Amino acid sequence: MILPIIAYGDPVLRKVCDTIPEDYPELPKLIEDMFQTMYHSNGVGIAAPQVGLAIRLFVVDTNGFSENEDLTSEEKEYLKNFKKVFINAKIIEEEGQPWAFNEGCLSIPGVTEDVSRKPTLVIEYQDEHFVKHTETFTGLAARVIQHEYDHIEGILFTDHLSSFKKQLLKNKLNNISSGKVKVSYKMKFFETNKKRTR
Repeated sequence: MILPIIAYGDPVLRKVCDTIPEDYPELPKLIEDMFQTMYHSNGVGIAAPQVGLAIRLFVVDTNGFSENEDLTSEEKEYLKNFKKVFINAKIIEEEGQPWAFNEGCLSIPGVTEDVSRKPTLVIEYQDEHFVKHTETFTGLAARVIQHEYDHIEGILFTDHLSSFKKQLLKNKLNNISSGKVKVSYKMKFFETNKKRTR
């Protein structure tokens, strides 16, 4: 089922998310719905807060980046097949010289900006079967993970921008939070005391 994506301005996007227990109800269905929602909106990752749930879950599928002409054939092949579920993730370490890449977010449509992040990360997480992993990721895969991990910590990619950039984006962000934005996918906009879907 394709779920509405929560728009910028909703408090759920600012929550540090809760740990997920193994008996969380209908988790496999939620994971499948999140993948379907992500594909429908042409994303490469989506986190639970973006579908209104303050839980430590995000999914990624970087196939959309596999056609990037700046990548080696090996990198393209890796990204083409990189599809993962991250439950109760915790970044242990980030290292390397920060590099800039143009990021966007399904919850902030029409806004893309260069964001600097470190190229390598070590992360602990559980997969969809609650098997624990500690892995190292680099490059674009690491960046997608960092972006989605931010979501479960209540952080948006715009938080990484300079004060000047944030000021320039203020009107656009206000328009998104009030529903004055055109999108090709279903979104839910936050309003005081009520929610409405477009």
